[in-house]
Amino acid sequence: MSTYIHSVSLDASKCTGCTTCMKHCPTEAIRIKDNCACIDAQRCIDCAQCIRHCPNHAKKSNYSSLSEIQKYKYKIALPAPALMAQFENLDSVDIVLQGLLDVGFDDVFEVARGAEIVSAYTRSYLATPGIKKPVLSTACPVIARLVMLRFPFLKDNLIPLLPPIEIAADLAVKEAKEKHPELRDEDICTCFISPCPAKVSYIKNGFGSYKSKITLAVSMSEVYMHLLHVMKHDVPAEVSARAGRVGLSWAMCGGEASALLNDKIIAADGIDNVISVLDQIEDGNISNVDFVELNACPGGCVGGVMALENPFIAKNRLHTIRRYMPVTQENIKQFEGAIPDSGFTENLPDYKPLNKLSDNIAESMRLMNKIQLMCKELPGIDCGSCGAPNCRAFAEDVVRGLADRNDCIIAYRDYIKDYINNYPGSRKNDG
Repeated sequence: MSTYIHSVSLDASKCTGCTTCMKHCPTEAIRIKDNCACIDAQRCIDCAQCIRHCPNHAKKSNYSSLSEIQKYKYKIALPAPALMAQFENLDSVDIVLQGLLDVGFDDVFEVARGAEIVSAYTRSYLATPGIKKPVLSTACPVIARLVMLRFPFLKDNLIPLLPPIEIAADLAVKEAKEKHPELRDEDICTCFISPCPAKVSYIKNGFGSYKSKITLAVSMSEVYMHLLHVMKHDVPAEVSARAGRVGLSWAMCGGEASALLNDKIIAADGIDNVISVLDQIEDGNISNVDFVELNACPGGCVGGVMALENPFIAKNRLHTIRRYMPVTQENIKQFEGAIPDSGFTENLPDYKPLNKLSDNIAESMRLMNKIQLMCKELPGIDCGSCGAPNCRAFAEDVVRGLADRNDCIIAYRDYIKDYINNYPGSRKNDG
């Protein structure tokens, strides 16, 4: 199995071992060892919950610096739709696009354009006979990895379409070569302006057998600071937006689903709500639904930790900007009908499910029995003092040989009390 490259990391010098991140991790990927958090790379889904909740800012996002684009001859910016929501009193998306050219890019290709194309592909896919429903969107990399690790039985529900950033990158390179035939692939840099570390991880790792065509991923907050100094609200922009409301709406929860023109849809945001929906789908409690849009970040991509603005304010700004935009500016009809091979990903990622104790069924049953017996011996209060998020996780760690039973201070305290009370020289036995 190849090593998964993560974009969430720990600054041990700032960590106090407070357990806050551990309590909020949806896949129990964090343990506290020697008063410092440790991240299990196989369990981490780059959801950034630890970054969002760490009171000491010990967790951080890893991404490329904007200065790295200077290594390339031709630089194409791929702004996420959420970037447009970061600016106050923005009259036109064109102002942001022109600003990207002014900070050093040679061209701009809106990811919102890719989103509108993926929406057209998705409408065609939902009309395909025999597909497994409800179809789960894979636009949010966190959701795809979460399903593979925690809900493997829903793997076939994942839509096998490439996300908007890949469609955008592919078309951007093609357009660049049409304008400048002298350019070679190695001359071109496609730079995605990301609102979250999960998309940075996706670009580093690809999706299953598919390797991303995006060269770099930079932080939206860093680009924002550069744009503030160059954006001109009183000068006409040289470039104009080629995406409409449909593409821009992908920045918010519900934007992707609303573009499908289908009433049998669900949209949920926030990792806890996402897990609740997936639990109900797995249990068969959600029926008569064709499509489910899930966003790990609150509010959708506008809530990413690499964005700056409050997601609720950002959503309100997007509604204001959308008001004066056409529904779409692409000739979407050309993308309806048969989906080209370039829009699909052939193989989904293959990860070991979190609840899989062993490849051998008998061994799994034996370990499960030991875990259940140990859980009965533990206090069941999920205090986290042992360095695990709950008693069940601690019991599994002990059975796997990753922790010592005496790490549970409550159980160890009771053990000491019993030892003292039953010791031959104790006062209880003297009486």
